[in-house]
Amino acid sequence: MADELTLPDLAAETGVPERTIRFYIARGLLDGPVKAGRAAAYTPEHRKRLAKIKRLQGEGRTLTEIAAMLAPGAQPRAIQAAPWWQFAISENVLIWVRADTSPWRQKQIRDAIGELAARLNTKQSEE
Repeated sequence: MADELTLPDLAAETGVPERTIRFYIARGLLDGPVKAGRAAAYTPEHRKRLAKIKRLQGEGRTLTEIAAMLAPGAQPRAIQAAPWWQFAISENVLIWVRADTSPWRQKQIRDAIGELAARLNTKQSEE
């Protein structure tokens, strides 16, 4: 089949390392190859699924959440209670952020909050 990809090709096209693809297969996030062994082959469906996983991770979803969302027949569900971080960025602004996000996402959030705080404090001092 002309649409079939090898693991290195799939990794190159999606930007997801081969090792991570194998991990996703082991976790049940991604179906295994359509052909096994040395001639293992992946389809455009694998590529689409990896793109969806990357998008959901970019939104700050955990792999457990993603697995539940991508499960066949998955229904929207309420998010379980989670601890929250509070950031007071000015006298009258408080931001609440879920504390169970990934470390890289927490860093992104802290950086964005820092930028917002700097802008708000600059405007306040000008008034």
